[in-house]
Amino acid sequence: MAGFSVGAVTTDLLIGYMALFSIVNPFGLAFVYHAMTIGLSESARRSVARKVGLYSFMVLIVSLLLGSEILRFFGISIPALRIAGGLVVALSGWSMLMAPDDATEARGVATDPASIEDKVFFPLTVPLTTGPGTIATAIALGANRTTDLHAFVANLVASLLLAVLVALTIVIAYRNASRFAQWVGREGTRVITRLSAFLLLCIGVQIVLTGVSDVLPDLIARGVQAGRP
Repeated sequence: MAGFSVGAVTTDLLIGYMALFSIVNPFGLAFVYHAMTIGLSESARRSVARKVGLYSFMVLIVSLLLGSEILRFFGISIPALRIAGGLVVALSGWSMLMAPDDATEARGVATDPASIEDKVFFPLTVPLTTGPGTIATAIALGANRTTDLHAFVANLVASLLLAVLVALTIVIAYRNASRFAQWVGREGTRVITRLSAFLLLCIGVQIVLTGVSDVLPDLIARGVQAGRP
């Protein structure tokens, strides 16, 4: 990018939004969110949705702007982030998949409005909504920064708008979780929730496999070199 332009910001924004939207899948997760907050009133569920959106914005903006530097400071590679995060996502999906239909507590979130405040960031925001796959994608989107001032400003504006748009999409999806559940009915909600939990498990496994495939060639090359006389 030679300089700042609206077209450059729009391009970065569209590419980033499509990538993060496909990873977050807020409308699919809305059924999982509904199941995990089933005991809350509608007003309480919407309040929690706004807080999840706010925390998601914070996670995204930090990942987009500072993610690479944070990982570099702690000596953590992207493959390591993917493997560790994928395991968390897979375990979350497995626990939800195996939870009894009538055991709300087994889904991981208490339905008492007073106690659910401690659950908004974990597990509702991380890893359910903006999990390691989302964080790794956001870090990758923000990793290719340049020293050119105009391009830096364009990337900064695009990152801010991107985080806002994704967070707003999450809030809209979660605020309407009950409406989605009513459209498909109780049995349909149960089926979609199970499918979403299974997909969450698959996503976690895929994130782990991606991390392993990223680091495996280097490990094989080192092993070959170490085995040479």
